[in-house]
Amino acid sequence: MSAVKEPSFRESVDLMFNRAVALMDLPPGLEEKIRVCNATYTVRFGVRLRGEMRTFTGYRSVHSEHMEPVKGGIRFAGSVNQDEVEALAALMTYKCALVEAPFGGSKGGLCIDPREYDEHELEQITRRFAYELAKRDLIHPSQNVPAPDMGTGEREMAWIADQYARMNTTDINARACVTGKPLNAGGISGRVEATGRGVQYALREFFRYEEDVAKAGMTGKLKGKTVVVQGLGNVGYHAAKFLSEEDGSKIIGVIERDGAVVSKNGLDVEGLHAWIMKHGGVKGYPDASYVENGAEVLEEDCDILIPAALEGVINLSNAARITAPLIIEAANGPVTAGADEILRDKGTVIIPDMYANAGGVTVSYFEWVKNLSHIRFGRMQRRQEEARHELVVDQLESLSDAMGKAWSPDPDFKQKYLRGADELELVRSGLDDTMRIAYQSMRKVWHERDDVVDLRTAAYLVSIEKVAASYRAKGL
Repeated sequence: MSAVKEPSFRESVDLMFNRAVALMDLPPGLEEKIRVCNATYTVRFGVRLRGEMRTFTGYRSVHSEHMEPVKGGIRFAGSVNQDEVEALAALMTYKCALVEAPFGGSKGGLCIDPREYDEHELEQITRRFAYELAKRDLIHPSQNVPAPDMGTGEREMAWIADQYARMNTTDINARACVTGKPLNAGGISGRVEATGRGVQYALREFFRYEEDVAKAGMTGKLKGKTVVVQGLGNVGYHAAKFLSEEDGSKIIGVIERDGAVVSKNGLDVEGLHAWIMKHGGVKGYPDASYVENGAEVLEEDCDILIPAALEGVINLSNAARITAPLIIEAANGPVTAGADEILRDKGTVIIPDMYANAGGVTVSYFEWVKNLSHIRFGRMQRRQEEARHELVVDQLESLSDAMGKAWSPDPDFKQKYLRGADELELVRSGLDDTMRIAYQSMRKVWHERDDVVDLRTAAYLVSIEKVAASYRAKGL
């Protein structure tokens, strides 16, 4: 381990912010206004469990209200603390600005290990936490809209939405108080897969530009590229699944909390995920080599490294040994500021978390809009689209009959062309468009400015400029 002090996650975010604003011409007062976290609410509440009162500590940070509502997930983890929540809230501000989701940045956390409680107990705890936040407007459709994060999912979001609705019985937009809900409780198709899908779209966009691929010392497309994934939770699983099934990438290593599995021939993502769900880890998985010290596999020879679980996994102790020429940060803050510098000096290209894992908040935005409009996407136009396409097909068939030639397109063409887009297809289309445009805005800065040597700095520059423009428009 290097003698140099490793910056904390909060310090890393501040260091990266400072590196970007040093290249901007912002008034010092505005720079400070954007950097600081506006407010953090700490709540300590009791829940009667197993015959005794237990006290829990939770947080909700609001980093920036240049746009409202503010948006950000709620995580349940034993490691949750105020510094972490504030750093994540800051990242949310920049992330929303970068992908043009009209939100400020927020984040929440509850210091709890969800595995220690049964479902009924977790519901009691979650509802009480939601109550404490909602009564202070820290959960509200027009002011503060949480979402799932580490340790939470659709189930917890449904409890929070119901708790808010119980407290606000006449609020017609109550369902919009939280995103990431189950479909039958006001959710949207494609939300569960959204962050992993966003990682796939980010990589696809990167590989569309030969110049960018060359900066990472690679050639070609995604097909055949070898990938190591750290964390096969929701994000890592979906990213690995889509890259292997749809883009022809080869997942050669997966790191989990109990070790890692490696296979040069490529892992069966679906089979491995099912094994983890059943056994709680990768140990014993029959179709790969097991590595007890999973962190070693971060250093495995591969084309693309996807840290998709915890912050700080690539740090001063291992950065020099990371061999992957391309890292895409599917998790929040997986590369510390110190490691970032080492990797940058080595020429490693990092697609930053602020962009790479923005799929979740993008589709959360679509869900929020759906809840406020009270109608699912595609309901009004889908059949009309089909009818118009049918007119074209009928005309083509009539024309071929008149010319005495049989029209024989691809067997699937007619079915595919005639089908109007459903909600899932529209969500994926909107997410793909968002990820493409955001990447293009970053790479423009990356390539046009000599003083910007990496995508992370470019991402901060784009997002901070957008936040600054919002404040200027408000007259601040």
